[in-house]
Amino acid sequence: MMTPLLLTLALGADPFPYEKAEAELSAEIRPEELKAHVYRLASPAFLGRKGEGAERAAEHVAAAFAKLKLQPAFGDSYFQAIPWLLTTPPKDGKMTVGRNVGAFLPGSDPALANEWIVLSAHFDHIGLKKSAMYPGADDNASGVAMLLEVAEAFALGAEKPKRSIYFLSFDLEETGLQGSTHFAAHPPRDLKQLKAFMTSDLLGRSFGDIMEEYVYVLGSECSPKLRQLVTDVKPTDGLLTTRMGADIVGTRSDYGPFRDRKVPYLFFTTGTHRDYHKPTDLPERIDYEKLAKISRWIMALTNRLASDADMPVWKPTTEPDFAEAESSLVFFTRVLERPVVVPLNDAKKKRVTEARDKLAGIVARKTMTSEERAWLVGTAQWALLTLF
Repeated sequence: MMTPLLLTLALGADPFPYEKAEAELSAEIRPEELKAHVYRLASPAFLGRKGEGAERAAEHVAAAFAKLKLQPAFGDSYFQAIPWLLTTPPKDGKMTVGRNVGAFLPGSDPALANEWIVLSAHFDHIGLKKSAMYPGADDNASGVAMLLEVAEAFALGAEKPKRSIYFLSFDLEETGLQGSTHFAAHPPRDLKQLKAFMTSDLLGRSFGDIMEEYVYVLGSECSPKLRQLVTDVKPTDGLLTTRMGADIVGTRSDYGPFRDRKVPYLFFTTGTHRDYHKPTDLPERIDYEKLAKISRWIMALTNRLASDADMPVWKPTTEPDFAEAESSLVFFTRVLERPVVVPLNDAKKKRVTEARDKLAGIVARKTMTSEERAWLVGTAQWALLTLF
């Protein structure tokens, strides 16, 4: 049942201006449709997608899957309840704390249909704090928009993939990855047949508001096949992808439970920015053309994973990835070039300059040693913690 606040917000809002794009069904991934999804999920009626807002978001995603005639992921249901795990009962008596939402497209090859891959994006966010709503347009309405559009493209496409694809939207990512952790512990299929896990978080902006054309992909260091796939499948229209080791950022999203189970994984993100986890993470600040390019690229990767003869296996690489040095050089150079966007005091400017100069030397000789890579991890973590 809606709370009075939710009912007021839902009924008092202006008519949704993107209903036509939201209702459109096509195998083409278009910026207008992505925009409709983001504006809907970031609207006041979803209360920052926490509490009753999260419940409504789960219903909304499930309805989208049903409209596409995708099969429910959990028996006859699109929902997987996330149980209360503490020994002390909750005050409200509810023994569930949230719901994952999932659907799947069966594989077309009888010999491979039992194998599955996952494409996911969490739908929850921070909610309301001190009467301020956190709309979470980029975190993670942008990722859910990608998920829904890719699912739509596969559902309506003429050619069906050989392996089964599960489209999952997790709850409670913001509170300890509870949704994805529960799913990994209680999967609807044999986890040994899960050939790859992919997730996304923050797809609609740019890292630090300065890496406009870039999207980062983490996790390819866990499998040579994934690294080759990310290298071979090229994006279009000026989008630049760059590989990055997940150890630089740690466990920041729903790949954690699958990495821990040694499932080959990829994590897509355009990175944090000035509006991250703030009430100003608004839908009008999303770059929808970029989001469309990223969504098409993720679909191409998903299609390859769903139909390639060889699947990735867990085999972490130890050799430093030179791509990290190249994109980091661009980043630190832009930090120095855009002081209005990234203000620096003297101490920060000195360290950023030193990082840029060292990276310029690494890129010039086209090799990076293990020691230099360890330095880069520490420097990148410092930048994440102090520059934004």
